[in-house]
Amino acid sequence: MKFDLSAFKRNLLSKKTFDDILQTAENSDLKKTLNAFDLIVLGIGAVIGTGIFTIIGVAAAGGPESLGAGPALVISMLIAMLACLFSALCYAEFASMIPVAGSSYTYTYATMGEFMAWMIGWVLMLEYAIGNITIVSAWTGYFFEFLKGFSHILPAWVTNPPIYLINDYRTAVTAYQNLGLDPSVEIPKIFGVIPFAVNIPGILLVIIITVLLARGIKESTKAAAFMVFVKLAVIFLFIIAGAFYIEPENWFGSVDNWWQTFAPNGISGIISGAFIIFFAYVGFDAISTAAEETKNPQKNLPIGLIGTLVICTVVYILTSLVLTGIVSIDEINTVAPIASAMNKTNSNWIAGLISVGALAGLTSVLLVYQLGTTRILYAMSRDGFLPKSLQNIHPKYKTPHVVTWVAGIIVIIGALFMDLNISAELCDFGTFASFTVVCIAVLILRKKEPKRKRPFKVPFVPLFPILGIFFCGGLMIYSLFNLGTSAFLFPLWVVIGVIIYFLYCYKNMRKNQKG
Repeated sequence: MKFDLSAFKRNLLSKKTFDDILQTAENSDLKKTLNAFDLIVLGIGAVIGTGIFTIIGVAAAGGPESLGAGPALVISMLIAMLACLFSALCYAEFASMIPVAGSSYTYTYATMGEFMAWMIGWVLMLEYAIGNITIVSAWTGYFFEFLKGFSHILPAWVTNPPIYLINDYRTAVTAYQNLGLDPSVEIPKIFGVIPFAVNIPGILLVIIITVLLARGIKESTKAAAFMVFVKLAVIFLFIIAGAFYIEPENWFGSVDNWWQTFAPNGISGIISGAFIIFFAYVGFDAISTAAEETKNPQKNLPIGLIGTLVICTVVYILTSLVLTGIVSIDEINTVAPIASAMNKTNSNWIAGLISVGALAGLTSVLLVYQLGTTRILYAMSRDGFLPKSLQNIHPKYKTPHVVTWVAGIIVIIGALFMDLNISAELCDFGTFASFTVVCIAVLILRKKEPKRKRPFKVPFVPLFPILGIFFCGGLMIYSLFNLGTSAFLFPLWVVIGVIIYFLYCYKNMRKNQKG
């Protein structure tokens, strides 16, 4: 059979029309129950969590493969916020025009065609599914910090279990080495060969969240609302109480060396901090994945997206100022920075409450990220990229229950061998890529269909989308040359996505078209 190059190119670039996308959404069995307030709750639930309770410490003090921004983390946050702001405006324009599940995957399909749509969907798995591995790891750490407060009541096997039962393999190895112990001796082996290290509490949490999501979107939103209230109350308690312990010299040192104190690693540290703290903003776009379950999406989606970003930015800046004002950069705890900072002020009861808020915050983030994962996989299955079984809707709960459990299993498997830092960096790469593409897609559509109705419009086009491309693309390229393991794994993930497309997706799409 002769290979038809022109047909091949045509298929790669084939787009899904707006009318087809909207018709698919109208025929959806998903229940429309969310309003603007619900969307903001979901957004805050996704954004304020791992970043503010864990990653903020790494961004300020630095990590194994990254420089710390120091007190200049405030500048890093503003850079990350700008990258998100321009992208959020682009998301809002698309979400008001195409209120369907799928987020940037769907927007790409409508503007750039089949191949790019698959690649963005594939990359989005880094943002959500792989990002959840970071959350699971951080949640477990805070959970056992919380349990230590009950060490005089609970048995030791509950408050201080073996390291290999509460961590992935890489993290367990590092923990044993830090204690001066031999990991090969301490970590048991299956059949005497395969090391056994499993984050059991984290896996149980994923199972609980998956059950909740399978029961219904409104029920999940109610749970997220409660957790958002708890974590915001705890964060504002930290900001208000911590403000009384701020020492300005922790920010600026002396007059002669204020810059060295404020930005100990200079511009490189600030840029590195912006890349790392960007993870704290990841998740606001998850709001757009719930578009098919939103009432009056043309109005409520833009409010949810932009409202979430504004509220979270204010909270982040105030928190970073208080944190770096209470403790010097070399004293910041990168595992539980906020709780540790309050411990240094002898406000142990506040530190305990912060651990509770962290658990609530991380749980809500996991819930919203899993929601985003399932809705994207659902949209991709509906379009023919993935097996049809993934789009099955539960007859009673009206949720995509099959793909919900598939997403849960993906996170559980990933949590067995990926650690917090690597998965957070990979999540950032996936997010930068999807944000950049959405900004490009706005420019493409403004050029090709300038008269199409846009309930919300990005102001100052083409400037704002170009600035979004500059910030997101620039941070991604910079990090590819300055990070280690994740800078290798991200291109590898992209290559694997290309292979899967040509070996399975392309053929499956053609088969569906003939059928």
